[in-house]
Amino acid sequence: MGPLEQEPEVQQALDELLDLLSEHETIKEFKRIQAKAQQNQHLKELEEAIKAAQKDAVQFAHYNKPEAEKQAIIRINELNKEYAEHPLVVAYREKLIEADDLLQHVTKRLQRQVNQAIEEEESNASKNEAYPNDGTVL
Repeated sequence: MGPLEQEPEVQQALDELLDLLSEHETIKEFKRIQAKAQQNQHLKELEEAIKAAQKDAVQFAHYNKPEAEKQAIIRINELNKEYAEHPLVVAYREKLIEADDLLQHVTKRLQRQVNQAIEEEESNASKNEAYPNDGTVL
């Protein structure tokens, strides 16, 4: 049994946070662009062409055909450039950065709050040790 299964209120809070994040406009926009990019036929064709050119370059290198390998590498670079400059890829990368920034912000806030709660517990625990209930000081 994992730690979250032992803490149902923590699991519930995590589920609520994930639901809220999935409804955040930044995440929704990222998912929308991601789906469009994954379904784009031209991008799929470019990916296949890049893989084929990479395979060709490896074969040309294996069979010691340096000029053919050089041409395959030039083709790979051209295809990679076309792929990287495609508007959907550009938009995807921008939305990925925005989504990552949002998740980093949420993560840092959670870490600060958890650390603060731990420090407060430790502080309260040490105060309780220094002044026991019977009034004696340790």
